Amino acid sequence: MPNCAPDHVMFNVLKNVAMDGGVPRVGQLALPKRKRIDTPNFFALTSRGAIPHMTPDVITKHTEVSGSYMALEDFIEKSQKRVEPAVFNIVSGERQALRAYTATPTQLATVLGARRHPAVIAPMGNGKDYISVQTSTGFQKLKNKEYCRAIEILHPDIAIPLADLTFGYSHMRTKLPNQQRQLRMVERTEDWLAELVKLKNTENRTAVFAPLLPVAYPTQWEYLNRLSQDYVQQLSGLAVYDADILPNLRSHESLDPLPRLSMDFITSPHEVLRQIRLGMDIFTLTFINTVSDAGIALTFSFPPPETPSSNVNPLGIDMWSTTHQASLEPLSDGCKCYACTEHHRAYVQHLLNAREMLGWTLLQVHNHHVLNQFFSGIRASLTAEPSTFERDCEAFSKTYETELPEGTGERPRARGYHFKAEGRRSKMNTPAWEKYDADKTEDPVLARKMAELAVTGAAAKGVETPLVPDPSTDAKDLDKKGFAEIDK
Repeated sequence: MPNCAPDHVMFNVLKNVAMDGGVPRVGQLALPKRKRIDTPNFFALTSRGAIPHMTPDVITKHTEVSGSYMALEDFIEKSQKRVEPAVFNIVSGERQALRAYTATPTQLATVLGARRHPAVIAPMGNGKDYISVQTSTGFQKLKNKEYCRAIEILHPDIAIPLADLTFGYSHMRTKLPNQQRQLRMVERTEDWLAELVKLKNTENRTAVFAPLLPVAYPTQWEYLNRLSQDYVQQLSGLAVYDADILPNLRSHESLDPLPRLSMDFITSPHEVLRQIRLGMDIFTLTFINTVSDAGIALTFSFPPPETPSSNVNPLGIDMWSTTHQASLEPLSDGCKCYACTEHHRAYVQHLLNAREMLGWTLLQVHNHHVLNQFFSGIRASLTAEPSTFERDCEAFSKTYETELPEGTGERPRARGYHFKAEGRRSKMNTPAWEKYDADKTEDPVLARKMAELAVTGAAAKGVETPLVPDPSTDAKDLDKKGFAEIDK
């Protein structure tokens, strides 16, 4: 394979750009037998080991994805049919077991964590030697020794040790646990990392990215100090759950050169730019699969186009909108992805309305291409002499809306165990069948038809209509009831 990495993990910072509020940097990450990864960059998020809606051949042929994040909880469901999960019994030969089991393309780096990103909140919490994970058969405990064993068997390129996290990403910074709980989070995380380092086979070349917790710097200062002094030789990078900790890493010189993988909850490209300004290198973007499922085609670019218009542009377009029904335009002007060069908006809109999975596949191909171009533009902006990154960031914030559009159509069918409903949250899709008049709104057409069929008169009172009319019955009444016709 051209441009392959050496037999050990290596990260080179090629350029630092000093500016107000941080030090963004350009680098290159080399993993054994993988294509070199230029940073800043992003890794795709998987579901059960697969990037949603894209097969391995589509990923190889139509995307430039550098790596994928996988969660062990997706593979370790309990089953009465087998004692051990199937992923641990794969015969992979010389290939990594995780890569062979998931059919991940060779050029993609594999990152293994315990939980999905974002993760569903576990009601029973974590313990001294385990965390709670949610599998397809329910919540169960994952002990640290079991996780270490999984790393030894599966051989991912990068492994993130267990971290004692209270998941709830949308409230990560506003609803932190109490101070005593935060201290326990740090202590458990350090203990689990120490055990992983102790149990890790020296022949296992899996890179370890130590987790940095979403708590205040003083709370985890001692943990960071020990990482920099006692564990730095066993570490290949850092998994950062809150990017606001990055400026404090300058106080720990031995940790500063390590690559940083963002496990933060990122909802827009504006947040990506903020974290790059702080010095983040690689991202796991939680919004990309979400917007594709919602039928959104991303349309932003970096740096933004120079247009005289003062209007703020959307970050994407809703492909469910009827305005695209007869549009032969590409999803995004100037885009060179497969979806835009071979198809058009009307076709994608038709596929979504027909609930054809190809519609979401084309959106995924397009949206991943937009993100690749976005990061490529960021790297070019940082490496320019002089750097134009700060000016381009200001232009980006003025050009685009702050939030991604939500989409107006239905999502593809989702596995319920991951998208678990929370209190007062409505269902993503409307049910295919429901009880008549469940919403207490009457269809006027149907109501009129029902009125025409309504039984009235003697039958309604339970009295049988006589076959022979009474002699005193008026002829007009007989005519009205159909017994006779009046000569006119």
